[in-house]
Amino acid sequence: MVADDNEQLGILPIDEALNKAEESGLDLVEVAPNASPPVCRIMDYGKYKYDLKKQSGAKKQKIHTLKEIKFRPNIGVHDLNVKVNRIREFLTEGHKTKVRIFFRGREITHPDRGRELAKGILEDLGELATVESDPKLEGKNLVMVLSPAKKKEQ
Repeated sequence: MVADDNEQLGILPIDEALNKAEESGLDLVEVAPNASPPVCRIMDYGKYKYDLKKQSGAKKQKIHTLKEIKFRPNIGVHDLNVKVNRIREFLTEGHKTKVRIFFRGREITHPDRGRELAKGILEDLGELATVESDPKLEGKNLVMVLSPAKKKEQ
């Protein structure tokens, strides 16, 4: 049994443990029921539940978002490299990334240039990205979604 100030009290009968908890005005909480003998702790159960809820809320906040990078089909080599590096950053952070190649005016008559650009982006990213949705033409945009590649277990 463990006291509220992390002091080890040793193995105690249930009645004695309940009396010690009652004297200190706290609760007797079973922390490790599968241990032999079961481990109990004297603590404020309300505060303990609140802390557990707070910890689970903190885990939920780490949800990764969908990032988006926009390209034009006639993008320069340096600009392309800068944006591909940005996608690489997003993927290493664990974010999914939407690649949007948007066409203006008569550029839409050559969607093959956009597909070549998408293919080139995938080649530059290599093993870092997996294609979640293949490049699709949606109006005047060619859209594909990339997700971080699963790390191989060694």
